[in-house]
Amino acid sequence: MGTSLSETWGALLKVHATLVPRLDRELQDTHGLPLTWYDVLLELSSAPERRLTMGQLGSVAAVSRTRVSRVVDELTRAGLVTREPNPHDGRSAYAGLTPAGRAALRKAQPTYLAAVHREFTDHLTARESEVLATALRKVLAASVPEP
Repeated sequence: MGTSLSETWGALLKVHATLVPRLDRELQDTHGLPLTWYDVLLELSSAPERRLTMGQLGSVAAVSRTRVSRVVDELTRAGLVTREPNPHDGRSAYAGLTPAGRAALRKAQPTYLAAVHREFTDHLTARESEVLATALRKVLAASVPEP
């Protein structure tokens, strides 16, 4: 008999609840970066010109849309991100990655990747990883609101 849908959902919740705090603790203990900071820095690093509007950042970051502004404020106080007015839309602002933010991300990246491997991907076969990624992308695509 296969796994029930409620067991699958429960396992996903438990994995998230177990691993996110571990990764967060390791990044904070080793680099002084909460996982939410790391996520925002990573998204900004891969964005064109290393900046995004706050709305764009709220759409791509793992941190909730309501928390993204607070996280950017914290990163700005730490000198890792700048907040710049949007010259094309006075109602929005850009979050931009500073050189110090890039350096902090680069320094923390090996720790983050090692933790993800140790805590998650090392426990999956290549096929399991592929199936899981496909399934989760399918769920995410279905949950994105239409413009």
